[in-house]
Amino acid sequence: MEIKRIREAAGLRQYELAERMGVKQASVSAWESGAAMPSAANLLKLADIFSCTVDEILGRKPIGA
Repeated sequence: MEIKRIREAAGLRQYELAERMGVKQASVSAWESGAAMPSAANLLKLADIFSCTVDEILGRKPIGA
């Protein structure tokens, strides 16, 4: 998962992302540490917030890359 890298590149703190997502900061922390996985709905919210794809958040490489 690339949430932490993408969040930091966007200049957001965990609590700021949590507020925008409508979740607790502990949830963002758990996603970033790998202790929990965001729901499909939250993956879509993350992609919208960061203007990227869900694949990028999940760290998936394009075919042929």
